Amino acid sequence: MTHKGETKQLKRFSAPKFWTLPRKVSKYATNPSSGPHSATHCIPLLVILRDILKVSETAREAKYIIKTGTVKIDGKIQKDHRFPVGLMDVIEIPKINLFYRILPAPRKGLILHPIEPAEAGFKLCRIDNKTVIKGGNVQLNLHDGRNILIHVKDPTNPEEDIYNTKDVLKIAIPSQEILEHIKFEEHSLSLVIDGRNLGLTGNITKIDRRFGPHASNVTLERDGKSYQTALDYAFPVGSQQSIISLPK
Repeated sequence: MTHKGETKQLKRFSAPKFWTLPRKVSKYATNPSSGPHSATHCIPLLVILRDILKVSETAREAKYIIKTGTVKIDGKIQKDHRFPVGLMDVIEIPKINLFYRILPAPRKGLILHPIEPAEAGFKLCRIDNKTVIKGGNVQLNLHDGRNILIHVKDPTNPEEDIYNTKDVLKIAIPSQEILEHIKFEEHSLSLVIDGRNLGLTGNITKIDRRFGPHASNVTLERDGKSYQTALDYAFPVGSQQSIISLPK
């Protein structure tokens, strides 16, 4: 039998638990479309409106709300009901004065954290990769699929290149203007975005870089206790204190 490729449907029993979907109401769930976040680390926009925020009772009502341009993701109107909303994304429904940021929470996964309207004008993005493009300019590849170009006057002496991988940028949305640079270093406040310590915040006391997959780790300190997590799971949110509001 020939290979059919990836399935286009998602059953409710296979959906992530943090979607908070009732499992026996129907057979299928909304399958997130391809986008800036992976299918296992996102929430489809329709699920957010119908099942989490409960601003609609049915999928048809949720689709109508989305198609009329009522919902904004990261400052831009989003009309795809399957759009994958993920880590640090900002959701706005200005007509009913609702503003949320997607954040990890212990034992829950991704949640919608209420924020003030003033905080909805920016988001945090981690630098996952850097590339040097034609002309010696530097392109920063961020965790949510964004790319920011850093113009370099002299490629032999790139003074403008002050950014390293795992650093975090505070950017204005939707303009993508860099407002603040948070370095990934010791003593900075970090949020754990995956693993056993999901949702934990603490100050980085040690960064242990080793060779091999998942070998590098970070030690965090919180309330006098030490915790370890993989280096890829540490997400700086401030130098001394968080520059975004966090769940209690």
